[in-house]
Amino acid sequence: MNKFLYSRRTRKHKGGFTLVEILVVVVILGILAGLIVPRIMGRPEEARRIKARMQLESLEATLKLFKLDNGFYPDTEQGLQALVEKPTTGRIPTRWREEGYLDKGQIPKDPWGQDFIYVSPGIHNKDFDLFSLGADGEEGGTNSGVDITNWAQETLNP
Repeated sequence: MNKFLYSRRTRKHKGGFTLVEILVVVVILGILAGLIVPRIMGRPEEARRIKARMQLESLEATLKLFKLDNGFYPDTEQGLQALVEKPTTGRIPTRWREEGYLDKGQIPKDPWGQDFIYVSPGIHNKDFDLFSLGADGEEGGTNSGVDITNWAQETLNP
């Protein structure tokens, strides 16, 4: 009978979390949220620029995959649309992937809701130029309006 009581007590103490443990976790999460959220919320434009840079790099990798399959990059007329639909004009790819090259079957917009601009052959790069016009939607610009390009590395202020 002692074995039964002992095993019953140990099972009772093994399951779940104590109130103190839960409160400690809640306090830690609160401290982290208090430190991180103001940093993110205070820099929405920087977050958009980082997202645009990541999208641009992803599109670059996808264009390189297109070239790996077909031996050439889409031309300017075919544009980024060649990543979601097999081109019917210009140089026709012979090994184009039936499912396309972009996961959702659509070309992403930049964080400001504008199309990325694609030029091939490129003016700044031999193969292609790819860029976003940034927050101001115009070529060039300063501060948050600076273009995000695949030929010039932007330095972000922390």
